[in-house]
Amino acid sequence: AELLLVTDFSSLCSSLCCQCGVPIPPNPANMCVGCLRAQVDITEGIPKQGTLHFCKQCERYLQPPGTWIQCTLESRELLALCLKKIKASLSKVRLIDAGFIWTEPHSKRLKLKLTVQKEVINGAVLQQVFVVEYIVQSQMCEDCHRIEAKDFWKAVVQVRQKTLHKKTFYYLEQLILKHRLHQNTLRIKEIHDGLDFYYSSKQQAQKMVDFLQCTVPSRSKSSQRLISHDIHSNVYNYKSTFSVEIVPICKDNVVCLSPKLAQSLGNMSQICVCIRVTSTIHLIDPSTLQIAEIDGNTYWRHPFNSLFHPKQLEEFIIMDINRVQEKKKGAGAGARSNKHTLAEAWVRKTSELNTDHQYFCCTHLGHILNPGDLVLGFDLANCNLNDEFANKMNPHNIPDVVLIKKSYDRTKRQRRRNWKLKELERDKEGTDTDDERQYQDFLEDLEEDEAIRKNVNIYRNADIPVESDTDDDGPPRISLAEMLEDLHISEDATGGEGANMMT
Repeated sequence: AELLLVTDFSSLCSSLCCQCGVPIPPNPANMCVGCLRAQVDITEGIPKQGTLHFCKQCERYLQPPGTWIQCTLESRELLALCLKKIKASLSKVRLIDAGFIWTEPHSKRLKLKLTVQKEVINGAVLQQVFVVEYIVQSQMCEDCHRIEAKDFWKAVVQVRQKTLHKKTFYYLEQLILKHRLHQNTLRIKEIHDGLDFYYSSKQQAQKMVDFLQCTVPSRSKSSQRLISHDIHSNVYNYKSTFSVEIVPICKDNVVCLSPKLAQSLGNMSQICVCIRVTSTIHLIDPSTLQIAEIDGNTYWRHPFNSLFHPKQLEEFIIMDINRVQEKKKGAGAGARSNKHTLAEAWVRKTSELNTDHQYFCCTHLGHILNPGDLVLGFDLANCNLNDEFANKMNPHNIPDVVLIKKSYDRTKRQRRRNWKLKELERDKEGTDTDDERQYQDFLEDLEEDEAIRKNVNIYRNADIPVESDTDDDGPPRISLAEMLEDLHISEDATGGEGANMMT
């Protein structure tokens, strides 16, 4: 160990050491460093070896008595954990400095270099540097024990939405990834109408439920089942279940509101289009551009359903279109959208081009539609509406056609898509071609709606070359400025193969 003698001398004259007679600057002990080293060891009583317990499965360290914490190598958290092991012994000295000494990544050894000071003979302050070595021992934590014993979860969050399309779940998946809500999940299971999230504690499950209620319009209820009970210590072991139901409305759905709800939203039309689902349902009246937002509580008080499912979309061709500059507001009308343009259009089904049958409709897509464009929409004139509110409406107030979105060449869009999304690791019951089609619909919605893209992390796909973003004739595209670089870490901060240090 290295010794440093700190003295308070009043003159520059030298004196002789009382032990060996070597000339030294005057100090209260009247000894040289060598003699003082032989007389006093200020590190006596401080352990030079210790033990740390490390779980290989979850890569956490044990902080006694029963807390497991995540620490990276040579981090401040790991340094604090090591110092707590010898905190009682360090109370007799003054700790000046502490730091790690590099060790072989697979040695399962951690070395700390400590610098301490202590007042010794006649007020002289002695400073000493020494090394404490910790042996890292493997020990499985309680959470990993439960996983290995197949009794791994104490709470489950069951998220459900009674729709045929999974657009809301794809959007919810990206929100969970962005906010890192999936890190504490033990398992994620995908079923045909939702997701199940398994957790090791009820508090973590409740945190997920609170997040869902803030991000998507939903309602929840909880229940618990008694697993075991210790009558001597009065300890109960429960398994909790949280059921979260998301409103059964997706983007691009045509809905029919109740007369009371439509009146409360500013006397808007009962037939509306859902343009977006975030924490609220965003509706637009295609005949007036009037917009409204409905939260979860309002929806469950005045529920309504979608009139069509996505497979019923039909392709129309624009024969003629006239943009409406101004339309008089009705009494008590609400706000109107500034991002859309009201237009009157004559359309014809692409499946009926051999006939002269045309349909007249009002649309909110006047800013992107031109004669000859293809557009997807719903045919209300030739369908049976099985809805309690629509059946009571005046037939003159029901439009013949409701246009939803402009149609582009899907193959060309996929080929030019130079970005990608991350996905949750989950157990799937099975995927089919319909799921892939729905996922492509969600990717197209991201390209067309900038408001949704703000809540999603979009990563650049390096496999596809970058093209110019100034192509006005093609479909909407995501600019390079909105993409993130996908980060892949293969080595740790030590510059070697330390990523596999403790395994």
